Amino acid sequence: MKSFLLAALASLAAAGPASAQPAPVTAPAGQAELSLWRLDCGALTVAQYGAFFNDAFDYPAGPKDVVASCYLIKHGDRYLLWDAGLPDALVGNPMTLPIGTMRMQRSVVDQLRQLNVRPEQIEYLGISHYHFDHVGQAPRFPGATLLIGRGDVGALLSTPPADADSAAALGHWLVGEGEKTELTADHDVFGDGRVTMIKLPGHTPGHYALLVRLASGPVLLSGDMYHFTEQVANRGVPPFNHNRADTLASMDRFDRIARNLGARVIIQHEPADVAKLPAFPQAAR
Repeated sequence: MKSFLLAALASLAAAGPASAQPAPVTAPAGQAELSLWRLDCGALTVAQYGAFFNDAFDYPAGPKDVVASCYLIKHGDRYLLWDAGLPDALVGNPMTLPIGTMRMQRSVVDQLRQLNVRPEQIEYLGISHYHFDHVGQAPRFPGATLLIGRGDVGALLSTPPADADSAAALGHWLVGEGEKTELTADHDVFGDGRVTMIKLPGHTPGHYALLVRLASGPVLLSGDMYHFTEQVANRGVPPFNHNRADTLASMDRFDRIARNLGARVIIQHEPADVAKLPAFPQAAR
């Protein structure tokens, strides 16, 4: 550690006054470069968020805006898409249901095109959980290997399925010929410990979060461990939840991981957390 710090200080001294500009973050020698993009996967205005998001009457009546977020992780020349957002049929066609209004500006495929990434380049499609706002655009990536909690597979293959729309969106992998890996523990996606799906059951039986160890520091993507910032302090559990006790235990694990690693926590539905990552098309590294 001492030699590393001395070398870094010597490099700064040699660079002169212009060295006040931050140096680009690069992967250590021998490691594949790791990049993370936040993708816009829609937005929702929940009509009565107090009733929708909490089973203990912690919030007042009225609407709340939340976002749907997906993330592209590039590991060398390999790609993982984390979550698949709302269906892209909503682009330009907002839909109002009893729970609220859903809308979308751009599809995932359109955003990937801006990055010169083709759908067939997505090697892995990682799903935090089976809910409709996290799997809507999955059918656009049939060549990807689906990474999903085994508990969620069971829920979608039950009779009737836990969510018929989600079962249809993932049908290529559930009952078709798509390749999938059913997870029962933490999963090291690329085999080098830098992108890890973290098992956090409760919200659904097979719920996961994603830990990305960027060169600039670890980032922890929540899935639906939390839906917005206030939920962290009050331990709010929504009524649409598989197991309350498991959810609370998973919240404890999630918070401990974030604290022990000093991770940047991104609550995927929290509008304020969009700014914690560079604005698209820039990437965190």
